[in-house]
Amino acid sequence: MISKPNSNDYPPYAAAYVNAVPQGADVLQLLADNQASTHNLFYNMSDEQAMYAYAEGKWTLKELLGHMIDTERVFSFRAFVFSREDISLPSFDQETYVNSTDFNSRTIQSLANEFKAVREATLYLYRSFSGEQLACSGVGGSALVKVAALVYMTAGHEIYHLNIINQKYLK
Repeated sequence: MISKPNSNDYPPYAAAYVNAVPQGADVLQLLADNQASTHNLFYNMSDEQAMYAYAEGKWTLKELLGHMIDTERVFSFRAFVFSREDISLPSFDQETYVNSTDFNSRTIQSLANEFKAVREATLYLYRSFSGEQLACSGVGGSALVKVAALVYMTAGHEIYHLNIINQKYLK
């Protein structure tokens, strides 16, 4: 089981994600369990439902899922790279990424299936890490982050956005 990282193992913005993971949870099992439930949540929406944004200037549910996919790719790529070398990688601007594609032109089922596939790849990667690799770190943007923290950030980012979906989109 991967231990919950200390606050000095990740950038301050990531505290909301790391803290969203329940204390004592098996983070890899949580990622596996949420793969199916998150996939089903989105897959069972209509495209009309998935085009909903709760306020002007907010992302549609399709864009939000696209953002979740993009972020998981970025976090898992950073974990992959940092597990093999101490290096600096550029920042990730979520607005630029969402605005640089048209998630709304895709079906929600296509996006849900992509999420499921990305999560499967993420799980294979994260399960392959040794204790030594989980303790490795690198710089993402301008902040030092450990590989183990990126595992927690991946799980917590999903939980964070599922909470937003439940509070603001699915009232």
